[in-house]
Amino acid sequence: MTLKHTFFLGVLACFSLGQAQTSSKEVLRSLDQKSEQYGKIAQEIFDLAEMGYLEEQSSALLQQTLKEAGFTIKTGVAGIPTAFVAEYGSGSPVIGILGEYDALPGLSQDRVAEKQSLGKAAGHACGHHLFGTGSAAAAIAAKEWLSRTKTQGTVRFYGCPAEEGGSGKVYMVRAGLFNDVDVALHWHPASVNAASAGAALANKSAKFRFHGVSAHAAGSPERGRSALDGVEAMNMMINMMREHVPEKVRIHYVITQGGKAPNVVPDFAEVYYYARHNSRDVVIDVFDRMVKAAEGAALGTGTTMDYEMIGGTHELLPNLTLQKLMHDNLTKVGGQTYTPSEKTFADKIAKSLGAKDGVNADMALAVQPYKETAKAYGSTDVGDVSFAVPTVGMAAATWVPGTPAHSWQAVAAGGTEIGNKGMMIAAKSLALTAIDLFKNPKWVQAAKTEFLERRGADFEYIPLLGDRPPALDYRK
Repeated sequence: MTLKHTFFLGVLACFSLGQAQTSSKEVLRSLDQKSEQYGKIAQEIFDLAEMGYLEEQSSALLQQTLKEAGFTIKTGVAGIPTAFVAEYGSGSPVIGILGEYDALPGLSQDRVAEKQSLGKAAGHACGHHLFGTGSAAAAIAAKEWLSRTKTQGTVRFYGCPAEEGGSGKVYMVRAGLFNDVDVALHWHPASVNAASAGAALANKSAKFRFHGVSAHAAGSPERGRSALDGVEAMNMMINMMREHVPEKVRIHYVITQGGKAPNVVPDFAEVYYYARHNSRDVVIDVFDRMVKAAEGAALGTGTTMDYEMIGGTHELLPNLTLQKLMHDNLTKVGGQTYTPSEKTFADKIAKSLGAKDGVNADMALAVQPYKETAKAYGSTDVGDVSFAVPTVGMAAATWVPGTPAHSWQAVAAGGTEIGNKGMMIAAKSLALTAIDLFKNPKWVQAAKTEFLERRGADFEYIPLLGDRPPALDYRK
């Protein structure tokens, strides 16, 4: 190679780098200009607080936002009225971006730093109002880049309902909606900014329903067979079983119906169970034992029992090729800072969580160091997506540092500008990552190679919830 050629390649590399930097700045500038608009959309979904499979207005709002931005919309996909797919572009690569928008029951909370319900049935204690809106913002930014640069490729937003126990994405995977996707991107609200390797527990959930015979609890108790006795007997056996399952198994339940009056032997009772572990095979085994316990409880109390599978999700399959790329882009974007009023709010939230000196604001500003391993605590139906297509995610500080998910403190912060700012950190990071994948096919190919190696040559996808139709009434 001559000195002339070396000089030419150096100039070309510098020019390409300059183009990339300019392109990134345009994307970030566009998102900054629309941050107020996206904040309003997120807060409207916050106010709607619609639970799983009931997110009619939230879904419609995101659909309208994407339609106005030039996406084509397919509604009611996978047999779910509130699920949809929005698409722009043509050809490969196909980059999917996941968005959620369901709220949690019993966690209504105002946008204030003390516990104060709004009197609603649900609240966004997991920040999905931010999740769905931030992902839509990222998809629109990627679409604008494709259009402006006339680059071949398809950006696809997946409107995913009922993540909280309803396993919405499982039905979407089962329906083949991810079959032609090259890479899937997602994020989640959190109390820190991080893009390390993620982990999640496999999960099976069901409602166990016991049927007995009503009678006067004092006048003719011998005539009755208590369905609540069946539930309580099952619960006692499951609690004894905890000693004899693998150490990392997690089992939790709530009695959803247990009778109406103490002097009436209840003829119907219901208990809702989750079983989790970082291996789906262990979850399947534990769940089968739970069914046996329910059958034994019914036999011992003279009742009958049936159960309905509600949800079932795979563990999360990591992809370090993609994870490093996502981390680099989050690092470019950086964290957020608090205004004086936000700092005062955050201090009150932190003290409500036991922090004597208030909030550690540096945690909201910083991007956490990259790690290739993670411990799983919760579950997500993103797990099933990760076994269908190379998948990568990140977390953004939409909550005050130290805040646990599913708490009133998470709801409160997610309803403020602290939540909106964190959402835009995620939108920017996802958009930059999507654009990198469009520009560099080698990233996509490397991610696919790792994906196939981790998943295994003999892998066969079997949904943990079986062939049941979507549990559209599980929150009713």
